[in-house]
Amino acid sequence: MTLTRETGVNAIILAILAGIVGWALLHDEPFLITLATRVVILAIAAAGLNLALGYGGLVSFGHAAFFGIGGYAAGILASHAQDYEALFTWPFLFEGTNQMLIIWPVALVFSGLAAILIGALSLRTSGVYFIMITLAFAQMIFFFAISWPAYGGEDGLSLYSRNEFPGTDPYAPLDFFLVCAGVLLVVLIAIWRITGARFGLALQAARQNEVRVSTSGIRPFGVRLTAFVISAMIAGLAGALYVDLNKFVSPAMMSWQTSGEIMVIVILGGVGRLFGPVAGALVFIFMEHWLGTELKTLLPSEGGIWPFVQGLLAHWQILLGLVLLGIVLFARGGIIGLLAGGGRGHG
Repeated sequence: MTLTRETGVNAIILAILAGIVGWALLHDEPFLITLATRVVILAIAAAGLNLALGYGGLVSFGHAAFFGIGGYAAGILASHAQDYEALFTWPFLFEGTNQMLIIWPVALVFSGLAAILIGALSLRTSGVYFIMITLAFAQMIFFFAISWPAYGGEDGLSLYSRNEFPGTDPYAPLDFFLVCAGVLLVVLIAIWRITGARFGLALQAARQNEVRVSTSGIRPFGVRLTAFVISAMIAGLAGALYVDLNKFVSPAMMSWQTSGEIMVIVILGGVGRLFGPVAGALVFIFMEHWLGTELKTLLPSEGGIWPFVQGLLAHWQILLGLVLLGIVLFARGGIIGLLAGGGRGHG
């Protein structure tokens, strides 16, 4: 019954997202489509973290590093293509590319390679030590990006246009949204299949009782490392899409604040819930935009408590903190768990 209810909640979440886009088309509000696209991209990044955190119990505070690596892969390839400068000349001449179908695999590969190195070292620890080591690696990569003047350093790197996907117009907000939404659905289906397979069951068993898994002949380290790498690759893919959305890449994508935002999205939606990242991203962007911008402009600017209320809304993160506190204390399953009822589930 819980799975049936959760599936219904998941369908409602998708309907809300589609409804926002439909309303924006009817009322000629392309900015809302851009906001919905941002929701989808952050949901992809959070889905990656949710695989490691929700199913594997790996509290990584450095997933922004993989998000940023994917972003820089897209930004560097696109910048060389737009400037007609060779990225490398050996063993053959390559001037970069603006094709998403080439950029995405590059983002996946480099994010995965970084995750193999970071995971192989970090997974030898656990608990708070694992959290701090993943954070330390992310900060190392962040400061490397700041000191990389060839690609903008601290100022970042701007792109002239979005990269191209066959059969779509990169400048059309709806087309780009559909591309990102398609990627999100593929990612969610992949995670659903992974977590339902023997590998996913072994990953969840390792989270619950590592000793028992070891005695059954399964190496928890290998299972966790594989999940960590897949999780990082998904985050890297989201980073590549995020750069296309903004036509800009900067070291801020790798900052600890970005890692925190991704983790907040997972917790809001529901840790270990398949559609938790989508629900969390919807709530996060809603609060950021509507509370921080729209509602503030609708309130009186003078008289009574309104100046105080406007000041509070300007710091909408305070309200987000209160919502997050309520989720942690009273709704451990996040928004999905609160609406669907029951304990942990996978949608």
